[in-house]
Amino acid sequence: MDAVRVIQCNSIGVCCQNRVFRRQFGSLLSPGVHFRSQYFKLPSRSLSRSPIICAVSSVEAREEEAVKTTKKGARQKHGKIELNIVLEHQVQFGESVVILGSSKELGSWKNPVPMTWTENGWVCNFKLEGGEPIEFKFVIAGKDKSLAWESGDNRVLRIPGEGIFKLVCNWNKTTEPLELLRTESENRDVVEGSDDNGSVVADAASIEQEVGASPFVEQWQGQGATFMRSNEHQNRESERKWDTSGLQGMALKLVQSDQNARNWWRKLEVVRELVVENVDDKDRLEALILSAIYLKWINTGQIPCFEDGGHHRPNRHAEISRLIFRELERISSRKDTSPQEILVIRKIHPCLPSFKAEFTATVPLTRIRDIAHRGDIPHDLKQEIKHTIQNKLHRNAGPEDLVATEAMLARITRNPGEYSSAFVEQFRIFHQELKDFFNAGSLVEQLDSIKESLDEKGLSALSSFLQQKKSLDDLEGSDKNVKKEADQLLKAMQSLNSLREALIKGLESGLRNDAPDAAIAMRQKWRLSEIGLEDYSFVLLSRFLNVLDALGGASSLAENVESKNVSSWNESMDALSIGINQLGLSGWKTDECAAIRNELLAWKERGLSEREGSEDGKRIWALRLKATLDRSMRLTEEYSDSLLEIFPPKVQMLGKALGIPENSVRTYTEAEIRAGIIFQVSKLGAILLKAVRSTLASEGWDVIVPGIAYGTVVQVESIVPGSLPSSVKGPVILVVHKADGDEEVTAAGSNIAGVVLRQELPHLSHLGVRARQEKVVFVTCEDGDSVADLLKLSGQYVRIEASSGGVKVKPSSPKEHSQDSTTEIPPTEKPTESETAEADDLFSSESTVTHSSKVIPSGGIIVLTDAEPNTCGAKAAACGRLSSLSEASAKVYNEQGVPASFKAPAGAVIPFGSMELALEASQSLETYKSLIEQIETAQVEDGVLDKLCSQLQELISSVQLPKDVIEGVSEIFPPTARLIVRSSANVEDLAGMSAAGLYESIPNVSPSNPTVFGNAVSRVWASLYTRRAVLSRRAAGVPQKEAQMAVLVQEMLSPDLSFVLHTLSPTDNNRNVVEAEIAPGLGETLASGTRGTPWRLSAGKLDGAITTLAFANFSEELLVSRAGPADGEVIRLIVDYSKKPLTVDPIFRRQLGQRLCAVGHFLERKFGGPQDVEGCLVGNDVYIVQTRPQPH
Repeated sequence: MDAVRVIQCNSIGVCCQNRVFRRQFGSLLSPGVHFRSQYFKLPSRSLSRSPIICAVSSVEAREEEAVKTTKKGARQKHGKIELNIVLEHQVQFGESVVILGSSKELGSWKNPVPMTWTENGWVCNFKLEGGEPIEFKFVIAGKDKSLAWESGDNRVLRIPGEGIFKLVCNWNKTTEPLELLRTESENRDVVEGSDDNGSVVADAASIEQEVGASPFVEQWQGQGATFMRSNEHQNRESERKWDTSGLQGMALKLVQSDQNARNWWRKLEVVRELVVENVDDKDRLEALILSAIYLKWINTGQIPCFEDGGHHRPNRHAEISRLIFRELERISSRKDTSPQEILVIRKIHPCLPSFKAEFTATVPLTRIRDIAHRGDIPHDLKQEIKHTIQNKLHRNAGPEDLVATEAMLARITRNPGEYSSAFVEQFRIFHQELKDFFNAGSLVEQLDSIKESLDEKGLSALSSFLQQKKSLDDLEGSDKNVKKEADQLLKAMQSLNSLREALIKGLESGLRNDAPDAAIAMRQKWRLSEIGLEDYSFVLLSRFLNVLDALGGASSLAENVESKNVSSWNESMDALSIGINQLGLSGWKTDECAAIRNELLAWKERGLSEREGSEDGKRIWALRLKATLDRSMRLTEEYSDSLLEIFPPKVQMLGKALGIPENSVRTYTEAEIRAGIIFQVSKLGAILLKAVRSTLASEGWDVIVPGIAYGTVVQVESIVPGSLPSSVKGPVILVVHKADGDEEVTAAGSNIAGVVLRQELPHLSHLGVRARQEKVVFVTCEDGDSVADLLKLSGQYVRIEASSGGVKVKPSSPKEHSQDSTTEIPPTEKPTESETAEADDLFSSESTVTHSSKVIPSGGIIVLTDAEPNTCGAKAAACGRLSSLSEASAKVYNEQGVPASFKAPAGAVIPFGSMELALEASQSLETYKSLIEQIETAQVEDGVLDKLCSQLQELISSVQLPKDVIEGVSEIFPPTARLIVRSSANVEDLAGMSAAGLYESIPNVSPSNPTVFGNAVSRVWASLYTRRAVLSRRAAGVPQKEAQMAVLVQEMLSPDLSFVLHTLSPTDNNRNVVEAEIAPGLGETLASGTRGTPWRLSAGKLDGAITTLAFANFSEELLVSRAGPADGEVIRLIVDYSKKPLTVDPIFRRQLGQRLCAVGHFLERKFGGPQDVEGCLVGNDVYIVQTRPQPH
């Protein structure tokens, strides 16, 4: 059977297969957290824990358990019991539960045994020695590997001599009676019983023990089937409670409609109305989310369906289902449909019944009628079939009918020969027909239903998949050879991938408005088949991970790289590329998935070379693969973040309103993530990434600001005012979950001494630059284990040292801090006095703010070459000087003969005071001044500052740019020119106040379109008063009224690459190298804090030696379309780095690195000190667009 959402168990030892979720950087998991022996039997108190990370059992622990069990095999034949332990408790999102006890099977109080998560609690199976008492406790494993024990005494359980039992426990109730419940054959008599009315009751949970339950029934959480012998159907509706308090909009409408929709077809009609009414509305996503949640709870029995006195045969349900399906397919094919909407739609499809011709006919289901009137079965059984199944289906079919039918099938097949074979066979056929109606068939059954509609290529793909699946199934009963199993798993995944691609291609054409009913019905089968294939890929990838564990996991892969043998990586890289492709086939960021897959396949094909150019081949291989694996993990994080954004609020709201059990509400989203292919993709990616980091001797750290810092470790979600607890005094080391890159490093508090960010970040982002200026030690860390080790120190005083050699964190004390004078990494060489003096030409050595002379030139603009700091700002003045230096650079070569030549784009400046004149012309100047006074002291916490900032930006954005300014710009640039409008404030590009990325830049505008151009200038002016800009000036001690904005207008370039040069190494202050950060396309990617890593090169100023520090993995590049309108917009293209020369061509990488080094060194000497230099590569030409003093 192809059910995929079942808990898989081994037959020996601890038999739970763990699906463990951990959200890291908004992400998923960490593989193989190993428990150690320092955990003790009776802790004095519960340890603090985080809701982010779960622990999983190690491969070694499972193998050791298997060995133990094998050695005791002879004794297992007698004196053993099987015990299923269930803890009815749910932990915080991402945590896990383990069990510790006195017996070896329970870890001997040393080795925690992981339990498996289910929607109803945590479970684990054991085989224990009979007749012996055991003691045990449950423990919550936190993200930092800490264990939070139950309070109270140990639980004590006397084990019977033999049998199969179930034990249900509750958290922290260690004194509750431990009642062993006999199960399966030993408890057969209680599976079936009678209710107060004499009706026979069957427990739906027992169905799978009797017959192969369908996936539909496996997830059933409603009441068991009740076999009735009369028409007196019980009405359990009185048990339901609705709570509409606080509801509004479509959620309120849904709940009110549910109150009036007693039976299944009416509930389907509720969904149809919800979807159809919002198909073109901005609330479409919400309608889909509510529908998906509602239908799932119906199909799992948590929202029961009842009869309402009417007679509505299955054709009514089928017709409604067809209408819903059509709308879903139309939405899926629209260009404006988001990936999130596609994700939710795929969760709705399996909840809809079939609308094949046999189910849309208005005739009853004749086979069950004939069965109920057979003469070869007992009268009582006939009555039960007639009243429980036949009549119910003919009046008001519902999901509970399939549960009842499977329960009946289990009953009549329990004892072979008890009923006539002809009767049993007919009932089996009916069961298959009913499964078909509920679309509850297995994957093979679903695929068989579309066989007749496939073309030759599709049939070939189907045949190949079924053959590979059979070969894999045949391995189940044989002696396992892990290598052989890995090979067969990969073949099965490849054949599945080919078949699913064929189905997706057939579905791409969309659904025509005039499509016949038969074609729509077949399309539904195709859709369900490809969704079933995605589900089965979860199973295959899960098994592949088990095989990878058995082969040694990450450590084995890393060892193979050391021996220069990466062929063992091929299967894992193929498996990951297939998993990524499955996400793309499901509509999740299709282009991104395709690019990642192309890269993985390219790196596999490229292999590992002894040398790559002048660099070590193994290191380059690992760095290149790491970039793609980081990108893969980012993709999975974004997927899980979308689920976490989409479902929990709606699930909580609807669950309360519809009376859904709290446990089901709490675990809904986690269940969706655990059951999806995304979970296994993330797990495999994490294993490969761990192996790559081991190869690079890296623990996932990246140093943005080096130094030594002391403080108390505090974990926060983001760097915003109010995130730091007021109770924390003294210096703080902040562990931050996520950042946009635009934050102010001290926004959370002035006592921040160090920051550990749990995601990658470009070094020139505003956040990184401000950290350098504030001398706050700043590092990023992507490794879950390293973060977990750090979080174990939460609340403790620590010392963190960040340098080019790595990051070290250890417990410390304020006393040690006061005795340590080494608080920063000194530069390797100090600048000379002449260099420092020369820098004063353009840049203040302090954070002093330049002031305008308020003299606005004729025409309202200043030619760039005439720009000065006091009228145009330091940025524009530096750009003006670059124009003259570009001519001199053409004759300059460094010691290696590499040219330092560069070009500078032409430009003009709208100087200080122009914004105030425009405000005065619109009679808004006094209002502007009033708002400026108010924001000086406005509070952040109560939202006053946000409101004032919005008012200021709205006011400034509304002013009209004077015509003489537009005319002046038009005289400098040709009519067809594409321009970029940039900020040049008096509070940026200073030695102590970089403000990189803090203010707006608007690309792709033209004075030939005065409206667009004027709006661009106004947006740049208004960016002076964004919330983050205001807070940045507050942190720097600059009064708001002193801030002024000039506007730099330059020729728009269309770069292949953009870069930032640091002429002083930001990692270790080495003055002998130039470090380059390079991104594809426009440079906004580097300054904005976009998730991802740039190419990073280090070039020796003296010897020209090039060292690759990192490969780029930004998902998108920003480009300007020369063919499109000059409307201030850019286009975004997904990047495939297997086609980028800087990634694949070592000669190009060396030549570009040396050339950028020569340019950077030249500018450093001309400007008299270390520089942050921004520029781009256009064809073969290097352009420099900006330079500023480098904070250090």
